Amino acid sequence: MGWIPFIPRAVSISDDTATYLKLRYRFWKSRDVQGDYKAGEFVQDARGRWYVAFRSEVDDDLATGNGSVGIDLGLKELATTSEGDAIPALQHYRQYEQQLATAQRAGNKKRVRAIHAKIANARRHHLHEQSTRIARENQLIAVGNVSASKLAKTRMAKSVLDAGWASFRHMLRYKSARRQAVYVDVDERWSSQVCSTCGTMPASRPRGIADLGIREWECSDCRTLHNRDVNAARNILATALEHQRRVGETAALRGG
Repeated sequence: MGWIPFIPRAVSISDDTATYLKLRYRFWKSRDVQGDYKAGEFVQDARGRWYVAFRSEVDDDLATGNGSVGIDLGLKELATTSEGDAIPALQHYRQYEQQLATAQRAGNKKRVRAIHAKIANARRHHLHEQSTRIARENQLIAVGNVSASKLAKTRMAKSVLDAGWASFRHMLRYKSARRQAVYVDVDERWSSQVCSTCGTMPASRPRGIADLGIREWECSDCRTLHNRDVNAARNILATALEHQRRVGETAALRGG
C-alpha cells in the first residue's frame, strides 16, 4: 500500500483530472467535495488501486435527533442499546476465513490482498451505516469503555478484531461532533451486575467470567427480568446522564 500527501495549491483539479507535479491523473469522482480544500493525499489500497482523497473544512450544521442512548459493545452482537436494539456483529473475517486460508496455502498473494480488502470494506460499510443512524437520532451517545486491546490478547482475539470496536467508537465520536451532539466514553465496570431499575447490586446478579453465558437474569430485589446487555446499556446511559447533570450544575454555579 502507498500514501502520498499533497497540499491544495500543488494540485490542479478538473472534473475528472488531477494534475500534480506536472503529471495528469484521470480519476472517477465518487462524490463532490464541499468546502475549501485543506489537504489531501493519493492513497493505494491493499489491492493496488489508487485513490485521490481531499480533506476539506465544512460547517457542523447537520441535523441532530433529541434522543439519548447507552451502548454496550459485545461480540455476539456488535452493540446493544439502552432502547433494546441489537446491532449484529456480521463477523466479516469469519465469513471469508476459509477462502483466505485456501489462498494463503496456495501462495496466491494477489487473492489474499483482495480478500483482506473485501473484508475491510464490508466491515467499514457496516460500521458507517450503523454509526450514522445512531448519530443522526441522538443528542447524547454513551458507550461502554471495553478495552479491545486487552481482549485482543485473549482467545477471543479474532472476534474482537473482527468486531471493529475502535473504528465504531471513532465514527460515533466524529459524527456526533459534526451534529453538535455529545459523545461520552463511560466506565462500564459493574454495568452488567447493577439492576438498572432499582439501582442495587442484587444477590441474583451474574458474576464475572464464570457467568458470561447468563444472558437473562431476574433482580432478586425488585423482580425485574433483565436482558444482560440491555441492562448494561441502560446503566451506561444512566452514568452518562448523571455526569451531564453534574457538569450542568457546576457550570451553573460558576456562572452564578
